[in-house]
Amino acid sequence: MDESILVELHRMVDEYALESTLNATLRSFIAEKAAEKTSWAEMTRCTHRMLGGRSPDLERHAALTELIILLLDIVDDLQDRDSPTRPWMSCDQAVTLNAVLTMFAAILGNCDRPGIGPMIGGLLARSIQGQQADITDKVRTEEEYFRMVADKSGALMQLAVSMGYSLVEGVEPDTLKALDQLAVCAGIVSQIENDARDVLRLDYKNDLLHKKRTLPVLFMLEDSHEEFPALDAYYAGSLSREQFIERQHQFVQYARDSGCIEYCKVVQALYKDKANELYELLPPMLEPWAGQFREIFVPDYDVRYNAS
Repeated sequence: MDESILVELHRMVDEYALESTLNATLRSFIAEKAAEKTSWAEMTRCTHRMLGGRSPDLERHAALTELIILLLDIVDDLQDRDSPTRPWMSCDQAVTLNAVLTMFAAILGNCDRPGIGPMIGGLLARSIQGQQADITDKVRTEEEYFRMVADKSGALMQLAVSMGYSLVEGVEPDTLKALDQLAVCAGIVSQIENDARDVLRLDYKNDLLHKKRTLPVLFMLEDSHEEFPALDAYYAGSLSREQFIERQHQFVQYARDSGCIEYCKVVQALYKDKANELYELLPPMLEPWAGQFREIFVPDYDVRYNAS
């Protein structure tokens, strides 16, 4: 996160968090987020610039994108409770909730352009719908998984793109549609990458430990009753959490041997191809921002998964 985005975020905090403790808390949350290697603000910037936009509100919109993602990261951690070292998890939870409400107030207060509020609200609602399906264990099939991920992660990528193009006049509807679809494809690719990594983790954040049904887990469960019955037993409840932890290395080894990672790479490749097709449908865009946009949304690399 660069300095100009930090300045905007601190301006919002100072405007909406008037109490000193709450202000300091929010600044510590922003500092934690700023230390990550994220490109959410850059997604908004690149989209805007490659379409020829020169809005003076661009930095504010890019900062809003970061603030929305930070808010959702905090809520996600409060739900999963698997990131105890994060400042929003280690401080008084009542204060964290007030910080979340303050961020909502700052987001609402900065939605002063026509149509921005409904756009943000609609995409946030989609993402929350996907998160609800995830945390309530509604996913049972690959079709349900892809629908959930398109909502949960794809809507956020679409939000970052929309925050950029909403400041540009006269963009063709077909171009906006292609950008939205491309962003959703990129969100699915990114989520599959995260899910594939999370079944290889040897810590508390392993998705198998939490009985999640992500794409690699759904793949494993298809054959685990014959190849590794312990996985079926754990998901059915006849193997305890403590027993899973004792044998976690075996579960992770099965994930490595099952072919689920290779399967994830194949599915990712299909969505990357779709994103490339959508990118090719776009009219000529301004450089260097178009190239930077493509690097973010259609990266040309071979994903390698390693245990954390």
